This record gives sequence, C-alpha cells and structure tokens, in this order.
Amino acid sequence: MNYRELGNTGIKISEVSFGTWAIGGSWGKTSDAEALKSLEYAIGQGVNFFDTADVYGDGHSEELLAEATRGKEDEIYIATKFCRQGDIFDPANYSYEQVKSYCEDSLRRLNREAIDLYQIHCPATEILRDGSVFEVLDRLKEEGKIRHYGVSVETVEEGLISLENPNVKSLQIIYNMFRQKPMEKLIPAANEKGAGLLVRLPLASGLLTGKFSKSHVFEEDDHRNFNENGAAFNVGETFAGLGFKKGVELADQLKWIAEGRNSMASASLRWLLDQKDITAIIPGFKNLKQVQDNLSALETKPFSAEEQERIRRFYEENVEEYIRGPY
Repeated sequence: MNYRELGNTGIKISEVSFGTWAIGGSWGKTSDAEALKSLEYAIGQGVNFFDTADVYGDGHSEELLAEATRGKEDEIYIATKFCRQGDIFDPANYSYEQVKSYCEDSLRRLNREAIDLYQIHCPATEILRDGSVFEVLDRLKEEGKIRHYGVSVETVEEGLISLENPNVKSLQIIYNMFRQKPMEKLIPAANEKGAGLLVRLPLASGLLTGKFSKSHVFEEDDHRNFNENGAAFNVGETFAGLGFKKGVELADQLKWIAEGRNSMASASLRWLLDQKDITAIIPGFKNLKQVQDNLSALETKPFSAEEQERIRRFYEENVEEYIRGPY
C-alpha cells in the first residue's frame, strides 16, 4: 500500500481507501457479515482510512466501522459527514447546537472520542458562501470533538468557495474519467491551499467497470434506480450525471483501457491514482470481491502520456456535453 498526506494535516492515508455508502444502504441488498469481512480484509491489506456519513443506513455504516476498527482506533482514520439528516438549505441545520448533536451522535455510533475528519455533507451553496458553519466547526475542534474538518462538494464552485476558509483541510469531490472538470481549476486550487482531495464515485456508480448493458435493471432501493435523473439528490451523484444508457454506450467506447491491465475497473482506478495531485480514491464496496478488485488497481499498469491524452480528448469530445446538472 502507498500512503499520501491528507493536505497539510500531517495524516498519511492509504491512496486506495474506501467509502461505506454501499454497505450502509441505497445500493441494494447488503450483508453485515460480508461487510465486516470485507472491512477486515481491507485493513489487513494496509487500508487505514474509511469514509462514511450519518445518513448511510441511518448511521449503520458508522456502527459497522466501529465494530471493524475496535482496538485499532489509533491506527485507522475515519471521516464522517453531517447535515443531510436535516434541511440542507436551512441555516438552523448548521447551528452550533444542531451540529454538536450530529457530531455527538456520530461519535456514539463510531465509539470514538474524536472524529478524525468531519465533513459537511454536500450542503447548499449559500451555506458555504455564508461561512458561519466553519465557525461552528472551529468550536467543535477546540472542544476536541473533531480533529480536522472538510467539505464534500458537488460542484467546482462549491469547492472553490470552501477553500476560501483556511481551516478546510480537505475536499471530497466527484472525479473520474467521465467527470474531469475538477482538473481545470479545483484540483490546482486545493493543492495551492494545502487541502487534501478525496475522490468519491471513482467508477461513476459502476459504469466504469464496463459490466452493464443498457437493459440492466437495478434494485428498487438502489439509488441507481431512483436517482438516475436527480429525483432524490444531485444528479451528479449517480452515473456522474450521465443518463444510464448513454453512460453504458460511452463506457463501451472506453473498454480499450483494460488492454494489458487487470480489468476496466482497476484501469479506471489506476487512471485516478496516476493523478498525483489527489490524496486518495474512496470507491465503495458491498462484498470482499469488490474490495479485492478495487485494491488490484495498485498493481495495475500506469497510463502513458499518450493514453492520458486520449482519455482527455474522449471526455471533451464525447462525454462532457451529456453531463447533466451543475458541476
């Protein structure tokens, strides 16, 4: 395993880490036993950072992480998120009293004394622009309830606004072969400010595994079924903002990336790992095989400069115009 420093926090985290949205809920059927076995395996392979949120299975993924990391609290870093239990547009949802309550609930479920990285969970843009929530987080940090804080954002604009606060230590961004816009301004700005970059949805909700056909039907409780068009939350959180059938069509055109590599999925993750300006990728998983497949990116052949350029052109000429929603 390779490790990269999370901005200027002094914390070094595994460049392949994991998100726990899938094992908490909204990705179809899950098994706690399988999730715990998968977490144990990942930790055994050197993964030392996991991302979660209080709304993933109504806190269930936090509880699973508490169980998986018991006795390893000083070795395994956990990032969790808040604000989506309430109205993300209401300033009262970001008051000291409310955020402290969210924080203490997460600490209880995680069975920890402090949260390593506490992230605002895709808040309304105006909340970030107002900035009062950062004063709340500074206060919680002074009280020792959190060690560092960051923001999970949905657009480049939100990321740039967040970076105006010097105490924002990380941004969590949607970034993959189908969503390359952060490369232009946001990633350089984060590097200049000393903020870490956590990449979520690195496989564009599974599109970049190349395993789907246009006729595939997702389970009813899977967000890839109910949020394809942004009915429940930002459309960019599902298939990088692409319609499913268009996404499958584009993924088919990218299957060449798997040539000489383990799989299309590991190649897609390798492409991100080749971007040295990010800190870590945080793919999701539901079972042990998916953890193993994601970790195989570490042994996958890097992309040449010519291949990188081919992927960039493909995005600009074939993908970008079909991405929906602000990003």
